[in-house]
Amino acid sequence: MPKLDVVADHPDENPIIDTHCHQPTEEFLHDAGGLMMEDAAEKFGSSIETDTYDNLIEEYHEVGIGKTVLLGWDAETNTGNPPVPNDYVAEVRDEYDDFFVGFASVDPLKDDCVEEAERAVKDLDLSGFKFQQIAQGFDPSDPEHEELFSTIEDLGVPVVFHGGNSTLGAGAPGGRGLKIKYGNPMLIDDVAAEHPDLQILIAHPAFPWEKEQLAICQQKGNVYMDLSGWMPRYIDDQVLHYAKSLLKDKVMFGTDYPMIEPAPWLDQFEELDFPEEVQRKILWENAEEFLGL
Repeated sequence: MPKLDVVADHPDENPIIDTHCHQPTEEFLHDAGGLMMEDAAEKFGSSIETDTYDNLIEEYHEVGIGKTVLLGWDAETNTGNPPVPNDYVAEVRDEYDDFFVGFASVDPLKDDCVEEAERAVKDLDLSGFKFQQIAQGFDPSDPEHEELFSTIEDLGVPVVFHGGNSTLGAGAPGGRGLKIKYGNPMLIDDVAAEHPDLQILIAHPAFPWEKEQLAICQQKGNVYMDLSGWMPRYIDDQVLHYAKSLLKDKVMFGTDYPMIEPAPWLDQFEELDFPEEVQRKILWENAEEFLGL
């Protein structure tokens, strides 16, 4: 597909930044994802096929994406599945250091989560953290996690929290035991209020709590959101209205790759006919500021 006009006119041929990308490899799709990932694929009529990082980068460059946040994953305590190790994320980042921004993951239910958070930044030089509260089975507003978030705040790096429902475990009896209540962004509001220097990105339009998400992003200066995990034509109209108006400085592009590929997402985004100024903000300018690039 041809690149968006707003990209074609940019001096850097690949200025777009994807704020939400997973590994297209065994480490995430099969090892960490396990049965709950198979449930999601079956529910939505897709299949889990692994791919290479070289193919990922080629696919991204074709549509004007020059950087992406590669997310770690550790939900071992709640799911029993092995993590995507932070060392592995750092190794991939180092191999493709002009393309990937590496984000660590720590399991908040593990005794060494604080130590691992410090190691991920100080020793591995990872740039932030990803939490998936439904898969990890934790309430971020619970006081027992205060030390972890205080530590991350002191480390001076941003965090990504999952927002809304999750397709993991979809259709399985009991949803594999995963509890969607932990995806309510109101639980993140507590963290944002108590840690004002912690920069927070809520991943995905947070169905069915989009209004709560918009209210938090509007009220908390340290909270942002991305549009990953949903094709643009299925995103709530109020989210799109806020994205092009009140929250145009706080909304970012993301795919949720490999579950959603960039080319069809960007095709549908172009159909929304956002002003070019807002397109630039959503596709790269807001992410540049949030990530400190």
